[in-house]
Amino acid sequence: VLFSGGLDSTTTLALALSEGYEVYAFTIDYHQRHSFEIEASKKVLQDYPDVKHIIFNVDLSVIGGSALTDTSIDVPIEESDSIPVTYVPARNT
Repeated sequence: VLFSGGLDSTTTLALALSEGYEVYAFTIDYHQRHSFEIEASKKVLQDYPDVKHIIFNVDLSVIGGSALTDTSIDVPIEESDSIPVTYVPARNT
């Protein structure tokens, strides 16, 4: 299960376990500014000690500039009509 520790991936994990599957939790560390997803995934998986947690390190900052992977780019407060600087190329594809 591609696992962020959020509601969707936790529900998917629990469903797969309830169906009797051997489950592995995969989390992507894309060198984001904050490690909320990684910490959330670790915390949730404390309740599932039989699930192997694998964290892949993938530096997405080499693909393009994003405020989430490049600390020299400020995270904007206001909304924009164009692609936001917080967009991380290849993160959700």
